[in-house]
Amino acid sequence: MNFQRRQKQEEPEINLIPMIDVLLVVLIFLMVTTTYAKFSELQINLPQATGDVAKEKPAQIMVSVDAVGNYQVNDTAINFSNVSNLAQTLKQAAKGSADTVIIINADAKATHQSVINVMEAGREAGLTRITFATQKGD
Repeated sequence: MNFQRRQKQEEPEINLIPMIDVLLVVLIFLMVTTTYAKFSELQINLPQATGDVAKEKPAQIMVSVDAVGNYQVNDTAINFSNVSNLAQTLKQAAKGSADTVIIINADAKATHQSVINVMEAGREAGLTRITFATQKGD
């Protein structure tokens, strides 16, 4: 038989002081290492166009780029291998006229590189007038 008195067990308690100390150190570390940067935006005032409609429409070359990266020049599909070949195609489509306008009609999901390839090919072909076709959003 066990005649010992039952000892009263202490209830476990959680000491919050060390946890608060650790959280304060982490908070101070985050405050010191965080960079507070103000991102600046360009403030652009676009010009208003109120000119007359041009009587003579300049020659145009329509270059279409789809989301996969396929190219078409004036509704004719071409195999894109490099920018120089695209530049030769643009020169042939311009028929020697340096005043020809390249209209880039790119899919919204087309890569930036696809559009840059068309712009670079236009520069190599000596065609500096480039514009982008857009559609009106809803």
